[in-house]
Amino acid sequence: MFDKLINKFKKPEPKPQTPEIMGLRIGASFEVDPLAIRLILDQLAIETFEPTQIIKAAGVVDLDGTWVYRFYTDDDAWLQVVAEGGQRDECVVDVKLFHFYDTRDVAGQAAWDKLLQCEIGTASYTLDGRTYERVWTAAGDYHNPVHMEETTYDEDGSHSSTDQFTMLFERPLSDQRTESLFLSAEEKLEAGGYLSRCLVLSTGISLSPSQITIHG
Repeated sequence: MFDKLINKFKKPEPKPQTPEIMGLRIGASFEVDPLAIRLILDQLAIETFEPTQIIKAAGVVDLDGTWVYRFYTDDDAWLQVVAEGGQRDECVVDVKLFHFYDTRDVAGQAAWDKLLQCEIGTASYTLDGRTYERVWTAAGDYHNPVHMEETTYDEDGSHSSTDQFTMLFERPLSDQRTESLFLSAEEKLEAGGYLSRCLVLSTGISLSPSQITIHG
């Protein structure tokens, strides 16, 4: 009886605050200027592109003064927004539109160790005949992957955490822009108590404020 009374007056758990910046949030949409991509589409790793995209999930990474927001869309893509020194719109320093290229399972500890220690941080990375140079510099030829812990929120209200070991590459395009290649070795503790591991490859380009329109 007393348990019922306690539960009756107990305050409901507050809903977690989902990532939001620049008007980007779960359920919102954004539109990319078609010319921003179509003029160089034949040079990119992606084959098709949808200008208007709806955000279905959102994630955030806290890197001690730098926040990385990721907004996952219905076009198998994600918009990354980087903010430095604060989480306000005026703190945004970079916006990139990525498309998922491939996801590769990593089976076994030996393969995982080799991926992190020998493969993901090389000076260059070749993908389907395209060579990308590593953006992040290191004293030696190899750069250890950068760890990020992303908390991701789905439109159904659920959320999860993923450890990511990442590296960024890029290659020049004909219009003086670059195409980025983002590698993320991802490790997640599943409900069954086991670790799932995979390598996610995404390619993308930077966007200027004039090339993107955000709809609430």
